[in-house]
Amino acid sequence: MTPNRWNFPDLGYGIGLRSVHFGEILETNPPIDWFEIISENFMDTKGRPLYVLDQIAERYPIVMHGVSLSIGSTDPLDLEYLRKLKELAARVRSPWVSDHLCWTGVHGQNVHDLLPMPYNEETLRYTIERVKAVSEILERPLVIENPSSYVEFANSTMTEWDFLARLAEESDCGLLFDVNNVYVSSFNHSFDPNLYIDAIPHDRVVQYHLAGHTNKETHIIDTHNDHVIDQVWELYRRSCALSGGRSTLVEWDDDIPDLAVVHAEVLKAKALRSQTATAVGGAHGD
Repeated sequence: MTPNRWNFPDLGYGIGLRSVHFGEILETNPPIDWFEIISENFMDTKGRPLYVLDQIAERYPIVMHGVSLSIGSTDPLDLEYLRKLKELAARVRSPWVSDHLCWTGVHGQNVHDLLPMPYNEETLRYTIERVKAVSEILERPLVIENPSSYVEFANSTMTEWDFLARLAEESDCGLLFDVNNVYVSSFNHSFDPNLYIDAIPHDRVVQYHLAGHTNKETHIIDTHNDHVIDQVWELYRRSCALSGGRSTLVEWDDDIPDLAVVHAEVLKAKALRSQTATAVGGAHGD
């Protein structure tokens, strides 16, 4: 496997930690490699959720994934939020901390949505400085996820993948590469998802996301409420061939099924990556 830029560990295959599965996880210790938490769900929480998190963190690696950093907002960075984020990362020993390439509000108001950014030089310069500042505060490289999107800015002068690649290189951040989001956005904006896959710096990828979505025929919504579709599996295979594979997580956040169903999706990722590694190794051996 090709190492990532910081030699972050390959954690294997995980799922998002959701409250509907708390009891089963604590009782059965399922053979899942790691769990990802939504950072904000535990930053201002005490009582049973934090107790459960501590119990699970003793048994499994925990990775933090946020939805409120708002790296693209014109608001100043929220230092109190970052302080809590850093404390939680220390508590659960998260090997990295991630959030999205987006903004989530302005003037201190959080709209609880991942809003798109214009992709141009001015925004890139601004975002690079913000990412550097956050990484310095957290004392670790920030990991940025590519978003799914439904509208684009008329004043964008570059593609999302070019923006993301330059952001990663020039701010020295990591990438959480959401393959489903690539597919969703490619459908919504009519671009070739393979171009996106091939263009990113794969040594910067430290984690993959996979998920299901809702196809409305005219557009796709990133709902995380179903199985991963074949086209997304193929994009994951292509990306693994380029990166050598990375820690992989299946997101299932709505209409959440039994833990075994989500785990079965994780095992599909494991099998596919293994097949890809074998194929690539065989090709190199010829």
